[in-house]
Amino acid sequence: MSVQEQGRRAKAAAATIATATRATKDAALRAMADALVRRAPEVLAANEADVTAGRDAGMSAALLDRLALNTYRIEGMAGGLRQVAGLPDPVGEVVRGSTLPNGLVLRQVRVPLGVVGIVYEARPNVTADAAGLCLKAGNAVLLRGSSSAERSNAAIVGVLRDALSETGLPADAVQLVEASSRETVKQLMRARGLVDVLIPRGGAQLIRSVVEESTVPVIETGVGNCHIYVDAAADLDMALEILLNAKTSRPSVCNAAESLLVHRAVAEPFLARALPALRDAGVTVHGDADVVEAGGRRGVPVLEATEEDFGAEYLSLDLSVAVVGSLDAAIGHIARFGTGHSEAIVTGSVEAAQEFTTRVDAAAVLVNASTRFTDGEEFGFGAEIGISTQKLHARGPMGLSELTSTKYVVLGTGHVR
Repeated sequence: MSVQEQGRRAKAAAATIATATRATKDAALRAMADALVRRAPEVLAANEADVTAGRDAGMSAALLDRLALNTYRIEGMAGGLRQVAGLPDPVGEVVRGSTLPNGLVLRQVRVPLGVVGIVYEARPNVTADAAGLCLKAGNAVLLRGSSSAERSNAAIVGVLRDALSETGLPADAVQLVEASSRETVKQLMRARGLVDVLIPRGGAQLIRSVVEESTVPVIETGVGNCHIYVDAAADLDMALEILLNAKTSRPSVCNAAESLLVHRAVAEPFLARALPALRDAGVTVHGDADVVEAGGRRGVPVLEATEEDFGAEYLSLDLSVAVVGSLDAAIGHIARFGTGHSEAIVTGSVEAAQEFTTRVDAAAVLVNASTRFTDGEEFGFGAEIGISTQKLHARGPMGLSELTSTKYVVLGTGHVR
């Protein structure tokens, strides 16, 4: 089936989903969750075939981690759908309202976007998350995953479509776009009039390609070169715990820390502890001259960092590290190399924290907390569609509200202008 035909079917399904009651949508979401758990063996079998093919093709460990499913992850996908079912319905929410001096009643209300296209890489859990969020927000969705996860995505979408049909909603509200050819991505990017918005999730090259080539409006989800800055007034025990969590808990995701900045006043004691701890956790450090020297004094190998290292989103157990002379220098470093995703400061100084949060330009700025908290579920939004690093329409973790637009409803009593 062509992307154009899928778009037409999605458009028709969106008209039904847009007017579905919360009870109907929530019942469908719970049915989708139950079906994923019940039919987990067939999803896992499809995923195992994808993982085997990826491993045989030399896929990196980071990408294999993103691709792989297990019973725990499927239960997490189902839990995300149930969590979304329990959230308030954004459709029809009054954002603001007033009665104008002339007596007109004005209301701005949330409405579905319509048909949402999502282009993503190697993460089959996105398939269920995106379908659930789009459904709850009253949208139909066209899912274009990567060829490396095509079997997994097909199995998941088959389960979700069957559950939709069983609850009386159109199965075409969730469709999988064929992934064996890049031509389908191009068709999706040019389906203006059928697709209302396109959301890319993946690496820098994918996102840049979609943003630059699409005629469909795009919500840009950005790469994550996230920094941890250890300030002169930091609690070093806290800083070490935050660093290890942000870097090692799941290095293949966009909210993992990729860069560490340490104030010179605490560099000696902090690096004395951090470098061996990072080594023991399997992290390869790419450091500036001060960090290389500190590693040498403690027998911890440190690779000399390049400009590319400081700007890298590694998505692996690699970390760039630099010593800075001041808070101002740390903010300058982040402004130069950061990607506007998540930036964290560890400090006991209220003044330093306030300056950092005021001056750092990012979707999320954290004080004394791991960058791994930049996540829709952690923020209480339910499963997220992505983390937007742009400044129009949506910024940060995109939950239900970010999958709606608004319209104005104006009530008069025969008013003329």
